[in-house]
Amino acid sequence: MQELLRVSPVADEIARRFQDAGHRLSLVGGSVRDALLGRLGNDLDFTTDARPQQILKLVKGWADAVWDVGIAFGTVGARKDTPEGSFLIEITTYRSEAYDRSSRKPEVSYGDSIEQDLVRRDFTVNAMAVDLPGRGFVDPHRGLDDLEARVLRTPATPEESFSDDPLRMMRAARFAAQLDFEPAPEVVAAMTAMAERITIVSAERVQAELNKLLLAEHPVKGLRLLVDTGLADFVLPELPALRLESDEHHRHKDVYEHSLTVLEQAIALETEGPDLVLRLAALLHDIGKPRTRRFESDGRVSFHHHEVVGAKMTRKRMRELKYSNELINEVSRLVELHLRFHGYGGGEWTDSAVRRYVTDAGPMLERLHKLTRSDCTTRNKRKAAALARTYDSLEERISTLQAQEELDAIRPALDGNEIMQLLGLRPGPAVGRAYKHLLELRLEHGPMEHEAAVAALREWWAAQPKD
Repeated sequence: MQELLRVSPVADEIARRFQDAGHRLSLVGGSVRDALLGRLGNDLDFTTDARPQQILKLVKGWADAVWDVGIAFGTVGARKDTPEGSFLIEITTYRSEAYDRSSRKPEVSYGDSIEQDLVRRDFTVNAMAVDLPGRGFVDPHRGLDDLEARVLRTPATPEESFSDDPLRMMRAARFAAQLDFEPAPEVVAAMTAMAERITIVSAERVQAELNKLLLAEHPVKGLRLLVDTGLADFVLPELPALRLESDEHHRHKDVYEHSLTVLEQAIALETEGPDLVLRLAALLHDIGKPRTRRFESDGRVSFHHHEVVGAKMTRKRMRELKYSNELINEVSRLVELHLRFHGYGGGEWTDSAVRRYVTDAGPMLERLHKLTRSDCTTRNKRKAAALARTYDSLEERISTLQAQEELDAIRPALDGNEIMQLLGLRPGPAVGRAYKHLLELRLEHGPMEHEAAVAALREWWAAQPKD
């Protein structure tokens, strides 16, 4: 009630407008759930018997901004600015929706009662409503009991619910990760039996749910549910593929469990809130291992170049899930570089090698630090401490060189224009080769004085074959 009272001025204002127009308005779904959990934010969801065009008419002139991008699905969005802050509001007409088995889009039809609307909600903990402005509590499916028991059940049968919208199966995993709830046995059984049904849902919607799961407080819990029910076989098959079999002759780490542990350890190193790039990289860093696994003659198991193969697999999977090119490049780069540190040994790298490490990581350097440290899951405390000390040493050397050389912006002493002027060239491949040569000298030897760079450029150019 304290949470509801906090938002009551804005909620009651909009409710009275609907009431005066002869319509019913209720706070609904996640907003009620979060209020009962003491975590209600400024995003408020309402449902009403008013049709979309009537909703538009009622919020215009009251809200500070209105948008109708979801009006085809019966939803109108609005923003209301108050002394307590800005509230983002979504108002949806009572509705029911179901998937045609040959279509990726839901068919929407409007209903006339709050009870009809609530039965189509995904889970009982999201199927509660508070009538406004009177504060009547509507809970026909005992969502409050399930909320107290921290259980995910469906208002209708799970089979009906997941057939109507297969994405709800992924939402079960997402809510398990966000709220630390347990899905009811019948929910897990339906998810397992109907897992393939997720293929009818668009990649964009699947990606959005996966992101919410990964950014949740307990992502490993949600990921285990995806794998155990078989959903991951269709949305992220590289993850269950990490469950490599072991035998008495070829012992090696459980790569699946290792990857989940790395994810948890990476999360523990986050300093500025959930980091999707880091979490994706931690989860996917070893997905190249199944394809590169070899049983050696001495009984060992090897995964040569799994980081290179894994980076390619990461790109392919993320493209299929419709991630942005920027995100794909960042995550796959971290996967590709996650083993680089192990060539450092006991600190044998030259300054040149350290510069290359920083340059290759680029803006991903801090994330690479976290991923590399998280990738140590050995139970041997002495080995783990030694690896940590070694990485401490590398970070110290990077800091020292950065202070001396401005490593973050490594570039040759001469830019492309100067190269063309000195060598009498026009833009073309030769300029790029010259620039690359000077960059290699910079990485190998550190900063160069301008005159030394000019001399080095002329010496290199004199040795180049002329057409």
